[in-house]
Amino acid sequence: MIDLSYDKPIESMQLEDYFNFLSTEDIRVKGTRIGIETILYDYIHRARTPEEIAQTYPSLSLEQVYATILYYLHNKEAVSQYVADWLEWSHQQRKAQQLNPSPSALRLRQLRVEQKAKKQAHDSQLSVR
Repeated sequence: MIDLSYDKPIESMQLEDYFNFLSTEDIRVKGTRIGIETILYDYIHRARTPEEIAQTYPSLSLEQVYATILYYLHNKEAVSQYVADWLEWSHQQRKAQQLNPSPSALRLRQLRVEQKAKKQAHDSQLSVR
């Protein structure tokens, strides 16, 4: 028979125990390199379910995804600002990369231009025949 008595002390995990607070701008799910912004972006902006999110990131358990969402719901104002700051930072980083592309990005762009030109030349030869 299973003992269901509750007179034994139960170790309870605090919600914050699921996270590593590396800085005010970097909160990660404990045991992973995944920031809470990744999970919350999928949940809030992509309307993905916790199950879909957990399937997308194999290093996350469904429990960790739910803990992140619950943390967001309990601290909605602060975490919403955290995600907004992350989105703004991400936008600035993409803009900087577009303005100052790496040599490999420049080479890929050049290859695309050359490939498109070859395809257009090939297509125009076919239409002449």
